[in-house]
This record gives sequence, C-alpha cells and structure tokens, in this order.
Amino acid sequence: MKLFQTYIAPYLKKYKKAMIATILLGTLAVLSGAMLTFTSGYLISKASEMPESIMLLTIPIVLVRAFGLSRASTHYVERLAGHNAVLKILSKMRVQLYRMLEPQALMIRSRFQTGDLLGTLADDIEHLQDVYIRTLFPTVVGLCLFFYATIMLAFFDWLFAIWIALCLSVIAFVYPLYSLYKLKRHQVDAKKQHSYLYRTLTDAIFGITDWMISGRKEQFIAGFMEESKKSHEMESKLAYWNQSRGFQLQLIAGAVLVMVGIWAGYSAEQGEIMPAYIAAFTLVTLPIIEALIPLSHAIERIPAYEESLGRIEAIQKYVPKENVIQKDINLAKQASISISSLSYRYDGEKVDALHKLDLSIPQGQKIALLGKSGAGKSTLLQILQGGIQPTVGHVLINEHAPFEYGEQIHNMVGVLNQKPYLFATTVENNIRLGNREATTEEIEEVIRKVRLDEYIASLPDGLQTQMEETGQRFSGGERQRIALARILLQDTPIVILDEPTIGLDPVTESELVDTILESLQDKTIIWITHHLTGIEQMDEIIFLDRGQISIQGSHEKLMATNTRYQQLYELDRGR
Repeated sequence: MKLFQTYIAPYLKKYKKAMIATILLGTLAVLSGAMLTFTSGYLISKASEMPESIMLLTIPIVLVRAFGLSRASTHYVERLAGHNAVLKILSKMRVQLYRMLEPQALMIRSRFQTGDLLGTLADDIEHLQDVYIRTLFPTVVGLCLFFYATIMLAFFDWLFAIWIALCLSVIAFVYPLYSLYKLKRHQVDAKKQHSYLYRTLTDAIFGITDWMISGRKEQFIAGFMEESKKSHEMESKLAYWNQSRGFQLQLIAGAVLVMVGIWAGYSAEQGEIMPAYIAAFTLVTLPIIEALIPLSHAIERIPAYEESLGRIEAIQKYVPKENVIQKDINLAKQASISISSLSYRYDGEKVDALHKLDLSIPQGQKIALLGKSGAGKSTLLQILQGGIQPTVGHVLINEHAPFEYGEQIHNMVGVLNQKPYLFATTVENNIRLGNREATTEEIEEVIRKVRLDEYIASLPDGLQTQMEETGQRFSGGERQRIALARILLQDTPIVILDEPTIGLDPVTESELVDTILESLQDKTIIWITHHLTGIEQMDEIIFLDRGQISIQGSHEKLMATNTRYQQLYELDRGR
C-alpha cells in the first residue's frame, strides 16, 4: 500500500480527469456492445414474426446501426485517451527514475548491478503501464457493468437479479481473489527469475573476454540455458493456469447464459415480457460477461506490480534527501585541494578504504596516483567529485567540501576516464557538451589543442561528421582526444585522468599522454594510472596502499632513493 501511495496514487490524482474519461468511455463502449446485441436479438425475433409493415422494424434497425457505430467510436476514443494518459505517466516515471539515478552516477557500479538497472529501465517502468491499462481500467469498467446489469435486471425481476448477481460475483470477485492468492508466489518468482536472467546475461556480455580466456564459455552457456529453462517452466505454469481458468470461466458464463435464456422464456410465457425480448435478454448476457472475465487476469498481476515498484524503491532509498549547496561559492578558475585526516569506510566493511590521508595539492600541480586495485584510488576520486562524503576528516576545494558544490562541482572538476561516452551525433555536438554556449571558433580552438584539427578537416563533413553509437566511427585514441576537447571546453581548474590511455597501443598512448599534458598544462591534474608512460612529467608521484600513502615524491627523487619505484619503472619499460 505504501508503494501504491508513493508511485501510483500521485499520478491518479494528477491525471484524474483523463482517468475518469477513460473509464466512462470504456463503460460506454461495453454498454454500446451490450445494447447492440440486445437490439439485434430483439430485431431478429421481431422480424421472425413477419410484421405487417417494415416500418415497425425501422427503429430497431436504426438502433442497431447507432449502437454499432458508437461501440467502435467510444472504444477507439477510450483507447486513445487511456494510452495518452498512460504514456504521459510513463514519461514522468522515466524522468523520475533518471533523477533518482543522476545523483548516484558516481556510485552506480558499487550500488547496483548493470543487469538490475537494465531490468528496471527496460522492464519495470514499462511493466507499470499495465497497472492502468490491464488492471485499473478493466476492473473499474467491469464493476460498473456488474452493478448496472444487476440494477437493470431488478426492474424486471429483483429475485432473479439477486441470483444472477451471485452467479456473476463468482466471475467478478471469487475467481480474481483466488487467482491472486494462487499466483502470488508464482508471479513474484517468475519476475525475480526474469530479472536474474537480465543480470546474468548482462554481466556475461561485459565479461565475455574473461569467460573465453578462462575456458569456461561452455559452463556459462550450460548454466544460462538451465536458468532459462526454469524461467520458461514458470511461465508455462502461468500460461497453463490462465488457459484452465479461462475454460472454467467460459463454463460458468455458459451456465449463466442458459439460466437467463430459461428465465426470459418463462417470463415471456407468463406475459411479463414480450416474446421478442427472449433473444434480446439472452444475447445481452454475452458482452457483460466478456467485460467481467478479464478481472481475474487484471487482479492477479498486483504482485508483479509490487515487485517492480519494490525495485524502484530500492533505487530511491539511495537518493540524498537534500543537496547541500552553499550560497555564493566562488567558482574560481583556480583551485587548490586540501585533504586532512581523511578516512572512508564502506557500509558493511570492517576496514577503511582510505585511512588518515593527508595531502595538499596547490593549483597547477600535476599528481600521479598509483596503486593496485582496491588501494583506495577510486574512493578518493568519488570524494573529490562529491559522490560520497568522508567518514572522518575532510576534503576541501577552495575551502569548500566537494558535496557542498552540488551540481556546480562539474564547473570545478572535469573527468577524462577510460571509456568516455560519445553519443550518436556530430563531432561538434559531442564536444559542445563541455560548454553549451561555446562558439564554433572555441570548438575549433580546443580541437587544435588536442591535435585533431587536421584529421577533422580531412573528413567530408568536418565537425558535422556523425560519430555513430559510442563513437565507433573513430579509433580509441581519436575518441579520447574528442573527450579531451570536451574537457578543455568545460574549462575546469581541476582535471581527473582516470586511466585514459588504457587499451591503446604504446605509440598512441605516448602521443596521447603528451597531448593531454600539453593541453592541460595550466590545470591541476590528478592522474590515475597503472602505466608509467609520461610519469617523468608529473610534479609528484603518490602510491596508495590499503588506503594510505606508502610512497610519495617526484620522479627524480624516487628514482634516486626508492628501490621499489625503480623496479616498477624498469619493469614498465620491459627491462
């Protein structure tokens, strides 16, 4: 109920006019269908009596045509209004989900698995449209028809109306509640299994190289096929229940139809209704029952909705309750970094990822940050970008903690990582992401600084060249240079280089390092790397080990005094 109040009720209130209009139109569409069969039954019966004049059939003929047209038109408008409202709601949900994920961008990989996020984005949000289209609208329309049919029948025979109401209650209430009880566990398990397959397949795709190198490709395929088989078996059970339930409901519908036919015949024999109404009352039962049968399928989907909402709620709980942004923070073109007694420990961990770190980085200094995986490098970067806050101690950029800048931190810290995302648009648009107000001349200037001017000029469309998805049209080095141009256009005083040359061949790596250091010569640079290419050009080299600084000094000093650094430097050059 809490999830309903949080994620469904607000949209019902916001779009209540569209919801009410959809339900009214849906009810009118079913009523038009019911009246169409009622009038058709009457017309057939009346025509079989061979009236003296065809004029006696004029009104029923006109009504048949009118109800036929109104049924189609109201059903079309109902679908149009309903889907229009639901698509608006889905767009709002997607925006809301993005706003939940955006503040966590730096922590996405540590908090969520990629498959889970894909499952939420591609499946859960899309699945919630069924709350309205397949559950809310059919349920309310069906209940309206149930009460309408009971009341109208009561005008002719209130005792029989009560009996039919009890019979229809089996379709409208008993079977939906039984379906909900019976399938609740199966629905949840099927949804979890579906999400598990999302996660497994996604992780396998991203790690396919590791599977192949380790020779475990067949093992993964066998395991994945086994899980797929389990998912298929669950879906088969659900499909079997739906088919058997549908057959049972059709039997009940047939019994109701026979009872109405017998009652209509008896009433005509007693003179309570005209004989021409026997077929009319019998046939009108069909569209009413057809509107009630989908209620079972509509109600049984509730556990699946709760599962989807629960996954969205799991993302919501990580959203910061408040973004602290100080007033009048100076977004200067120069920035110094002060790190004092910094410690950070992840939830559930017994050891600090960073422990009592002290460091001062003045404006313009170039720092190389080295260390094996898990040494604390990424944690330090997340703190510098305001993604997480220190457990103990503080980090200050121009006397302000990074998280205090809020979204303005992107005006102070730029990041060039291993795989910068490039969109399927023009080169100019990809670079302009660094500064939307940048002129063409400014874009051409940063292209020149990253040494791409001649190459871009050689392309048939120049800056308007399409990069294709993730920039596939360009080589790895070219993609990094375009991302570097974006950083230059962003013009932040601090630039973090998170292994930007990884995966490049030695020649391209060396050229790119020279380009980066030359173009960012007036910036404060924090360079995360495992390779020592270009390390001689850094002002200071820092080794992190278990969250603490184990080695610190310039290249010349460490080469003269530190045996470990000497060995690493020689090893990096293949000696």
